[in-house]
Amino acid sequence: MERLNYQHLFYFWNVVREGSVTRASEKLGLAQPTISGQIAVFESSIGAQLFRKEGRRLVMTETGRTVFNYADEIFSIGRELGSALKGHAGELSLRLSVGVSNALPKLIVYRLLEPALAAHNQVTCHEDKTERLLAELPVHGVDLVLSDWPATGVADARIYNHPIGECGVAAFGVSELQQRYRKNFPRCLDGAPLLLPTSNTALRRSLDRWLDANSLFPKIIAEVEDSALLKTFGSAGAGIFMAPTAVRIQVEEQYGVKHIATLNGVTERFYAITAQRKIKHAGVVRILERARDWLV
Repeated sequence: MERLNYQHLFYFWNVVREGSVTRASEKLGLAQPTISGQIAVFESSIGAQLFRKEGRRLVMTETGRTVFNYADEIFSIGRELGSALKGHAGELSLRLSVGVSNALPKLIVYRLLEPALAAHNQVTCHEDKTERLLAELPVHGVDLVLSDWPATGVADARIYNHPIGECGVAAFGVSELQQRYRKNFPRCLDGAPLLLPTSNTALRRSLDRWLDANSLFPKIIAEVEDSALLKTFGSAGAGIFMAPTAVRIQVEEQYGVKHIATLNGVTERFYAITAQRKIKHAGVVRILERARDWLV
């Protein structure tokens, strides 16, 4: 392939975004055979299939996913360029695509990303299970993954862990629960209503070890993977929940709860995972540098 045909790339990009050749043809005002034929020519020119059929559905191949991720960035920058040329924008913003583990506290995520936002990076967040997000790193689906545990045993050797920092963990609850359980902590948690993250999270494993070490047997009301949903349960008075001490004030204000006590010996760690050992993206550099100001 001597030169990339951007018209073919544009047709492929639209088929993926619209979900089918039919919808893409309607959007572009072209006949379906035209788009299908042009994509076939594109596949021939790059020497790889972009789609495979699963029943009546077209599913992207691994090569297709890689091409789409690059195309998405190419045409997004093209839109920004068009806007800038029309005088609707100043300097082009730097794009930053972030994969966020669904177990991470959302208030922590915002504080981590705040420096990139302040530097006028255009941030796109994708929330999912860490394993699926890590698969997007080598194909440039995301620039980094924020997680509460490091990537281990990953087949792709181009994935690197960058420790961000750690902080303590505290118990929170509505006023009634705080009044009832703030004394004689942590013994008071024996039999207390507790909201816990699911067992596949790093925080849950730490909490289980802490409960065992203190011979505590709380009444587990619910196990919730999504950290924001867990806190929503807590704000309704369903039980006591744990959250990072680094965002204590924000947790109390946003969810209408009160700090009960800090758990001795329990910490939550945070990692930035990238496809490069040496970080080059200015937004990621700012995230890591600023995190040192408020995380240990």
